[in-house]
Amino acid sequence: MTDQQRAGRPVCRPGPHLRSAAWAALLAAALAAGAAGCSAGSGGGSSDRQSSAPDQLAADPLTAVRNAADITGRTGSAHTATELVTESAEKKASFSGTGGYDYVKRIGRLEVQVPPGAATTGKIVEVVLPGTVYLQNSGAKVPEGKWVKLDVRQLPDGNLVSSGATDPASAAGALRGAQKADAVGTETVDGVALHHYRGTLDLAKAADATGGRGGDGLRMGGQTFTVKEVPYDAWLDDQGRLHKVVEVFTFAGVAGSKEPKDQVKVTSTVSMADFGKPVEAAEPSASDIYQMKPTESPK
Repeated sequence: MTDQQRAGRPVCRPGPHLRSAAWAALLAAALAAGAAGCSAGSGGGSSDRQSSAPDQLAADPLTAVRNAADITGRTGSAHTATELVTESAEKKASFSGTGGYDYVKRIGRLEVQVPPGAATTGKIVEVVLPGTVYLQNSGAKVPEGKWVKLDVRQLPDGNLVSSGATDPASAAGALRGAQKADAVGTETVDGVALHHYRGTLDLAKAADATGGRGGDGLRMGGQTFTVKEVPYDAWLDDQGRLHKVVEVFTFAGVAGSKEPKDQVKVTSTVSMADFGKPVEAAEPSASDIYQMKPTESPK
């Protein structure tokens, strides 16, 4: 039984607003009113886990991949670059972001560049915490400088892709659900030897392994994406830290359709560097949060 079932919370489902491949930068704010029935909770991810022994890459590929999120979390922080590409039969859109994540304070910040043609112009600033995401410049009806606050359970995909750039903690946490892992080889990137692994992961099992609010987004994604065995590629260093992960998600662009022409593929890439370097990220103050009316759309 899932945490949602125990608490009696409704499971939010994707609707027709997912039909465009350029949905990613606007989906999170657009769902704020429509998914108001999803309530907040408490708890955290499993990045608190500590080890007295020095971290090192496990010899077994599956163990190495599953350990990557916890080992990376023990570095304290990481600076990130993200890329998200959505592809459908009609359209392709690419989003890129830069920022970082503080694993001690469990907070991250990303600045996402919006591609031409999207309804929102400029950039989206995203602040992520376990189970919560704040978006700035998320829609034309949101006043300048204000933020929209969302529980990840308001987002059918759990914010794995919906804000236009993947939450780095969730991207790493998804690897806790790795079911297959094959060693591809070793590649040298910026003078660092990285071990390349390829396989598939299960988001529901990743959510269980992560636990708490940190697992909520993974659980939502596991319920929403139509391909349950999510393909991934991961690059780890000799300490087992995650330097790069590519995950491919698929959802139905036409609600309920299983036809190949109606599927949207989302390729999410997160690169990490500068482990332990301080990250500037802060939760917006209550006075800067914009409260949308139940019937209001941010578009």
